[in-house]
Amino acid sequence: MEKIPETLNFSLVVCTYKRHESLFKLLKSLENQTVYPNKILIIDGSPDAKTEDLLKKESFRNLEYFKVKPKNRGLTKQRNFGIERVATSSEVVCFLDDDIVLTPTYFQNLLNTYRKFPDALGVGGYIKNEIDWIKDKEVIKFDEFEYDGFSRKLASRHLLRKKLGLQPDVPPGYMPDFSNGYAIGFLPPTGKSYKVESFMGGVASYRKGIFDKINFSSYFEGYGLYEDMDFCLRASKLGQLYVNTSAQLYHHHNESGRPNQFKYGKMVLRNGWYVWRVKYPSPDLKSRIKWHATAFLLTLVRFSNVFTTSQRKKALTESLGRVAGWWSLLWNKPKSDK
Repeated sequence: MEKIPETLNFSLVVCTYKRHESLFKLLKSLENQTVYPNKILIIDGSPDAKTEDLLKKESFRNLEYFKVKPKNRGLTKQRNFGIERVATSSEVVCFLDDDIVLTPTYFQNLLNTYRKFPDALGVGGYIKNEIDWIKDKEVIKFDEFEYDGFSRKLASRHLLRKKLGLQPDVPPGYMPDFSNGYAIGFLPPTGKSYKVESFMGGVASYRKGIFDKINFSSYFEGYGLYEDMDFCLRASKLGQLYVNTSAQLYHHHNESGRPNQFKYGKMVLRNGWYVWRVKYPSPDLKSRIKWHATAFLLTLVRFSNVFTTSQRKKALTESLGRVAGWWSLLWNKPKSDK
């Protein structure tokens, strides 16, 4: 096993699109890091010059800015563009979404995972501002999820899946044979590192050597929903991935630059089917039935938001996109670029 040095040389790649204000907040939080990146690459796909103008006015240590042409625009293309320009001396490549704000010890704790677990091929960070957890609750109710001494409320879609026997049967961060597993948000804030086979691409890091073997798939265009899961599932076949729940940050979900809800709905179904088949190329009949049953159920839940939320148009448009994406699988299944 390759020995991990005490001080890791690492690069940070941030792909951005029309979010100069959010990017500025991220870069300001970098200034407070106890461990600072040896190189920061900003890969800007924005059609305007607001991000470029901002970085001309502000000075950030070790930062390089790249404005990509339309042919290299899109999350996976911009990430591959950034990887090609990472310093050869880098041992770890980190990725952050442009609407992230870091806690001061984020990189310190993230990189410590590579030292503690020499088999780590990749390590994901932990978003701390999205879920309310309760520690050591004595009684766990049916509408709650418990893991490693912590519990949280189940959202309506997960509660309904539980009632119908469609809940995941594997730990968070793993994909069951019918897909639709528990996301990383179901790992509790214990401060521990957990083995996983996927984590969120916007809070990710990998040993640099992995990019000599695989890269981000060209199947995912533009916004690239689930591109992170696709990469992680392929990476996990090469080595072990972890999530360190002490490497904490805040995700502020900037809506700017996201696709319209109809396209997003289509991505949920088509890209979801694609990554399922990355892990399970030939699922059995039971798994196929459960995948489609889950897709039908989650589409119904999203459609119900037309009546239960104030954002009725968004809920309806996304629901129609899901239906369109689902039916399109009958005659036009996604094809791998590999």
